[in-house]
Amino acid sequence: MKFLRSLLPLVTLSIFISAGPLAAQRGKGLHHRALLVDTHNDCLSAQTLAGRDLAASLKEGHSDYYRFKKGGVDVQFFSVFTGETARTSQGYYHDAIEEIDSLNRLVLRHPDKFNFATSYKEVKRRAHRRRVVAMIGVEGGHMIESDLKKVDSLAARGMRYLTLTWNNSTEWATSARDESGAGVLLTQKGLSEFGKTVVRRLNELGVIVDLSHVGEQTFYDALAVTTKPVLLTHSSVWSICPVFRNAKDEQLLALKKNGGVICVNFYPAFISKEFVAQQRYWNGPGKDSVFALWAPSDTAKARAQWQTAMAAALDNARPGIADVANHIDHVVKLIGIDHVGIGADFDGIGFVPRGLEDVSSYPRLTEELLRRGYSNSDIRKILGKNVLRVVKANCP
Repeated sequence: MKFLRSLLPLVTLSIFISAGPLAAQRGKGLHHRALLVDTHNDCLSAQTLAGRDLAASLKEGHSDYYRFKKGGVDVQFFSVFTGETARTSQGYYHDAIEEIDSLNRLVLRHPDKFNFATSYKEVKRRAHRRRVVAMIGVEGGHMIESDLKKVDSLAARGMRYLTLTWNNSTEWATSARDESGAGVLLTQKGLSEFGKTVVRRLNELGVIVDLSHVGEQTFYDALAVTTKPVLLTHSSVWSICPVFRNAKDEQLLALKKNGGVICVNFYPAFISKEFVAQQRYWNGPGKDSVFALWAPSDTAKARAQWQTAMAAALDNARPGIADVANHIDHVVKLIGIDHVGIGADFDGIGFVPRGLEDVSSYPRLTEELLRRGYSNSDIRKILGKNVLRVVKANCP
């Protein structure tokens, strides 16, 4: 008996050591059986502008076909994006068409690796484990150039969500940056009558209304008009990280009433207020202190020293997988398991959380959710079923 008691600590230790790998194995198995839908990735811009081939194995960026497959990505909304200044004299709409054409060429060149879907039925039929199903999200209402015919045209070319604003406001919708006072001074907030017409038109066309990036007044105006559930395709939680791009609890409660889904963004500045504090320090007092040592005698050296110090400090301050899961937890506790998804914003962010370095790392988030006690059914909802419900409600 004494001998058996002496073995007990060794047995316990053995179980403890094996629990980690077993949990990881279970998480990976569940992850790859589930349907993973990511609602926001900016890799299309690099393919269009820098010539990256997403079908190849790439060293640059966060995304390519092989990493998508390693990460278990089944459906990827590719973000069509151009900034508040158009890339050419032909304008925003031309920039959008250029990126959509780039995605179409990718699918045509590599039908064994990528497929295309414009509806829920097509997603369900084409979401084979071997291919990545591509869907289109247009990030910014400025790309319709205040023209309903261009809404129709983008929808005909496959647009399945429209983010009503990017950081820049349009004449018909105000952005979160501008409404917060961090951007241009506004005389009026929210949706204009034309903006409300845009929302109605999106509903008619089967295009999801995306309320990431929009100001609070625009958010509530859009919810008052739409007859279908909306997405926040790449936003996180204000009460954990209070920045203008995140959703406040009151907004989340309104989202629940609408039946919509918030897809958590992985950008450290939307996840961790400690990271935000470091950003503010190195763009303020930290920068001043470095420049005081070197400028004006050697401004170039001062800038280089500042950028090196800031990059190291921000890398040190990066949050981890647990911090991302905290945002998911908050949404689930506040409005329920049916209203949260994943919109990582890979290839659109300069820093990533530790452990979530690129699209191949999604299984680690599933492992973390399992450790927190989420059921298999809950995790399937977070990874894709919740978003697909919204897709089905808008474009069956």
